[in-house]
Formats: sequence, C-alpha cells, structure tokens
Amino acid sequence: MSTFDVDTSQRVPIKMWTRGVPVEDQAMQQLRNVASLPFIHRHVAVMPDVHWGMGATVGSVIPTKGAIVPAAVGVDIGCGMMARRTTLTASDLPDSLANLRHEIERRIPHGRTNNGGPGDRGAWHDIPTKAEAKMHFLADDLLQIFAKHPTLVKQWNVERAARHMGTLGTGNHFVEVCLDDDQHVWLMLHSGSRGIGNRIGTHFIEKAKEDMRRWFINLPDQDLAYIPQGSELFDDYCFAVRWAQEYAAENRDMMMDAAVGALFDAVGKVGAVAEVAINCHHNYVSWENHGGENVIVTRKGAVSAREGQLGIIPGSMGARSFIVRGKGNPESFHSCSHGAGRAMSRGAAKKAFTLDDHIKATEGVECRKDADVIDETPGAYKDIRAVMDAQADLVEVVHELKQVLCVKG
Repeated sequence: MSTFDVDTSQRVPIKMWTRGVPVEDQAMQQLRNVASLPFIHRHVAVMPDVHWGMGATVGSVIPTKGAIVPAAVGVDIGCGMMARRTTLTASDLPDSLANLRHEIERRIPHGRTNNGGPGDRGAWHDIPTKAEAKMHFLADDLLQIFAKHPTLVKQWNVERAARHMGTLGTGNHFVEVCLDDDQHVWLMLHSGSRGIGNRIGTHFIEKAKEDMRRWFINLPDQDLAYIPQGSELFDDYCFAVRWAQEYAAENRDMMMDAAVGALFDAVGKVGAVAEVAINCHHNYVSWENHGGENVIVTRKGAVSAREGQLGIIPGSMGARSFIVRGKGNPESFHSCSHGAGRAMSRGAAKKAFTLDDHIKATEGVECRKDADVIDETPGAYKDIRAVMDAQADLVEVVHELKQVLCVKG
C-alpha cells in the first residue's frame, strides 16, 4: 500500500504526503503548474505542510534537470532551523521566564526596529566583532556578486549585510526555549539570509522574468520563470544562492551563541551544550544524485531527510516541535516537511482570531500576547500531529519538544 497520493494530470506525477491534512485549491493549482514544466525530473514531491507560496508552493520538493526556477527557491534563501540541547533541565529555569525573554530580545535584534539606519530592519547599532569575523570570509564572494550585478549595489552593500548578521527578522522567524520529554532544556531558532538574501532572490527572479519575455516563453505563472543551465545567469544565480545559504547558516549560528549566553546568564548556572547542534536549511537548492542521476533539488519549505540525518520540524507557537531522523525515502527525494504549514493567510488569521483566542492558545508559553502576532497564533497553522502522521515513512521522531518561551520577530 502506497504511503502517498498521486496526481497524474500533468507532464510528471505529483506525489503527495498529505493524507489527513487539508490542501487548498490554490496550492494544488500551483503544484500542477510546476509539474507541467518540461525540465522536472521524475515527479514533484509534496510535503504535508504544503500551502500556497509565490510561484511555487511552500512544502514542495522540485527536482530539475537543465534549469532552475528562482521563485521556487524564494526570497528567504537559506531560511532554516537550528537547535541545541543543553545540560540544563526544567528545574534550572526560573519560575518566571519574562526576564529571560527580554534578555534574548535584547541580545538578538528582531522585528522592524531601525537600529542601523533607514531600511535596516532589525539591524545592529554597530557591527559586532563576531559579525565582522563571520563576514570577513563571505565579503569577497559578495563583492563578486555585486561586480556581476551592479544594480544590487544600489540596494545593498557589504556593511549592511554585516549589520544584518545575527538578527532574527520578522514574520514567522523565532527563538524558543523548549523542554523535551526528559525535561532537558533546548534552544531552537528559525531565520534565514535576512535582507541581503531577499534582495538576491528578488533580483534573480526579475532577471529570469526578463529572459522569459525576451524569448517569448509563455508560462502558466510568470513567477515560474526559469534560468537555463549553461547560461551565464545560471552560474551567477547558483553562486549567489550558495553564498546566501552560507550566510543564513552563519546567521543562525551567531544568534544561537547569543541565545545560549542569555539562557545561562539568566539561570545563573554554568551550563553547556550537550548535543551537537542541528543547523538545517529548508528554503534552498542542492545538487544531489537520485536514482543514479544528478539533479538540482529545490526544497521550498522542506528539509533534507537522508537516512540517519537529523532535522527539525517545528510546530506553531504553543504546539509541539520535533527533532527527527530521516529515513531516506527515495520517493520524497530524501525530504520531509519543514513545519506545520500555514492553514490560512496572515490576513485571514487576523480576521478569524481574537487576542483572547491567542492568549488562550499560548497559555503556559512566555511570549508576546498582543494583536500584532495574531497572524502567528497556533490556529493559523495546520495540526502538527496530523502533519507528522502523514510523513511517518519519511522520518522518525527522536525528541518531542514543548515550547516554554518564544521570541517572535
């Protein structure tokens, strides 16, 4: 008995791990649009957290040969998760976590504060020493990207990229303190390549659209504009994507160091990281071999789940999250979901839920409880339990985590 459902209405099949999880009509149309492209390899794999996204759905795995779709990667290039288990236990935490939340918020710039000048959302007042060190080996490659694409320089520069290093951003990005079933304290965070990654993604999406217009190529959705392999633009995009993915990983690493410091200082105890940190992308491009063929794998809201590989699947605020181990399922191109997945748009969530709803849903979690985060309330997301059940053949659960503190961007 198959563990996925198949739609064969397009050029290649769509294999969906969505049993027991609703999929909106808009998302299905996007999946069919992607499956109609002439360079898709074998099939499109759909994760249980799938929902509408720009061009391509969030929660899809798109293998291609001979071309790449920048909008299928998205503009938050390298967005992903990081988690660390500490030697602390629940009994080490103070009765009130309010001061710890404020300390994490102080040490990790977040939201839309203009600390670094106009347009620098969530930037540092001054470039911290760690950001300078991390940017040192990234700066030369960024300058190469700017040299090939000078229009980017008008919107961004190396100093601004350094200012965003170690910052959280907005929307669904977060830092959390969690407890596992053995009451060990974990730190977990979600963020990506910040403003510079956004500008790189937007720039190449527009470049791809320009080429489609130049070549009179009609697509079912203009956001599926692609870049053919072998072109100079393809090489430039791949170079820029790799850079943004590396930047995103370093960004998470720097924030985790800040969060660990805040945690140990707040509890007044000496602690340590007890488990190797997991740092995984879920919006990215990877060059992989599947079925004996080398392919370009775009994961937009999906995580690599090779056999034995650890990954992170977070729930929404107030829900459970999971540290998982991949089963290496070849039908999913060794992938799993990246989270619960939105059940409704941000606008719809703000209309559907009240502040009282949000306060009740996040009971027991030290977090923001104001009208500006209602679009991130648990009810705006799919049931994480249903999502996990639908992908039981993709991953096994290693640790189940419960949030006790959440910092939102």
